[in-house]
Amino acid sequence: MVYAILIVCLIIGVPVAFSIVTALMYFMAVGEFPYHLRIVTTQMFGGLRSYPLLAIPLFILAGELMNESGITRRIIAFTNVIVGRLRAGLALVNIWASVIFAGLSGSAVADTSAIGRVFIPEMEKRGYPRDFAAAITAASSVIGPIIPPSIPVIIYALIVTGVSVPGMFLGGVAPGILLAIFLSVYVMLFKGHYEKKATEAEATTVDKRKILIQGIIPLLMPVFVVGTILFGIVTPTEAASFAVAYALIVGLFLFRELKWTKLPKIFASSMRDSAVIMIVMATVSAANWLLTYNRIPNIITDFALTFMTAKWMFLVSSMILFLFIGLFLEGIAAMLVLVPILHPIAVSMGVDPTHFGILVVFNLMIGLITPPMGLCLFVADSVANVGLGNLTRQIIPLFFVELLVLIIISFVPVTVTWLPRLFGF
Repeated sequence: MVYAILIVCLIIGVPVAFSIVTALMYFMAVGEFPYHLRIVTTQMFGGLRSYPLLAIPLFILAGELMNESGITRRIIAFTNVIVGRLRAGLALVNIWASVIFAGLSGSAVADTSAIGRVFIPEMEKRGYPRDFAAAITAASSVIGPIIPPSIPVIIYALIVTGVSVPGMFLGGVAPGILLAIFLSVYVMLFKGHYEKKATEAEATTVDKRKILIQGIIPLLMPVFVVGTILFGIVTPTEAASFAVAYALIVGLFLFRELKWTKLPKIFASSMRDSAVIMIVMATVSAANWLLTYNRIPNIITDFALTFMTAKWMFLVSSMILFLFIGLFLEGIAAMLVLVPILHPIAVSMGVDPTHFGILVVFNLMIGLITPPMGLCLFVADSVANVGLGNLTRQIIPLFFVELLVLIIISFVPVTVTWLPRLFGF
C-alpha cells in the first residue's frame, strides 16, 4: 500500500518530496509509532543538519553568477577558436563548450538552458536540423554534473561513508572527457555533412589571442576550486564560498557585465533551486531512516550476496536499475533512495567506492535525456520548440553513445580510479 501511494502521487504530478512524505506518513500512521509526525519531522531536519550541505547552495549561486557575467559567450568563442574549424565544427564547439561550462555550474539543466539559447539558432543557420541541434545540446549537457565541481557528487559523498568529495571529483574527470570525445567522434562521422561553411570573416590573430585570454578566466574557477580541495587547503564548503567570491569579482569588476541590480534576482533564483534539492534530501532522509529501522537494506544486501555471485552481475543489474529509475525519477531523488541500499552491496563485492559512485552519477545523469521525465529534454524543447517526439528521435543515437561510455567505465574501472589514486585518494 505504501508503494502504491507513492506511485500514484508521482503519476498525478505530486512533487517527489511530498509524494515520499505522503507515503511515509501513511506507513507511520498504520504502524507501531504513536508519535509518527514527530519522528518524521525530526528525521527530516536531522537529515539537513550537516555543515557540508552548505556547499550545495553556494555552488548553485556561483553557477548563477557566472551565467550572468557573460561567461557563456566567452566560453563559446574560446571553444570555437580551438575546434571550430574541424568537420562538424559548430557541433564540436557545442560539446566542448559544455565541458568547460561543467566546471562552472555542475548542472546539466543550467548547461542546456544557457548554451541552448545560443547554439540552437546558430546551428540551424549553419545547416543543422533544429531538432538535432537541440538533441546534441541536451546530450552534451550530461557532462555538467560529471566533471567537477558537481552537486550530485557532493550529495553522494554525504550519503555514504568511505567516499571523499575530492576523490570523486577526480574520478569524474576522465569519464566526462571520454563522453565528450565519443560524442565528438559521432558528430564528426555522421553529422558533419550538415554544416555549411561560415560566411563571416575569420577572426584575426589578435582577436583570437584576446578570445583565448578571456576564455582562460572562467577556466581558472574550477581549477582553483578543485585544486584547493585536493591540496587540503580548504573544505568543499569553503571552496564553494570562494567560488562565489570569484564569480562576483569576475562579473562585477573584471567583465563588468554583472549588474548590482541583478543580484537580488540571482540570489532568489539560487535560493529556490537550493530549496528544491534540500526538501528532497530531507524527505528521503526520513524515508531512509524508516527503511533502516525495518532492516530493508540488510535484507536486500543478503539477497544480493546470495544470488549475485559475480561482481559483473551486480554492476549490470545496477546499471539496468538506475537507467530504469532514471526514466521516471529525478536523479538526486533516485540517488538518495537507492544509494544507501546498493552502496554496501557494492563494497561487499569488492567494487571500489569511488568507481561505484561515479557509475551511479553517470547512470542517473543519462536519465536527464531519456523520456518521459528527462529534464534536459524539456528544457531543450522549450528553447527549440521542435516537439518532444522529434527531439526523442534525434536523441536516441546519442543515448546509445552515452550508454557505450557507461559500459566502458563500468568494466574498465581504471578509467575512473587512476586519477584519484594518482593523488592518493
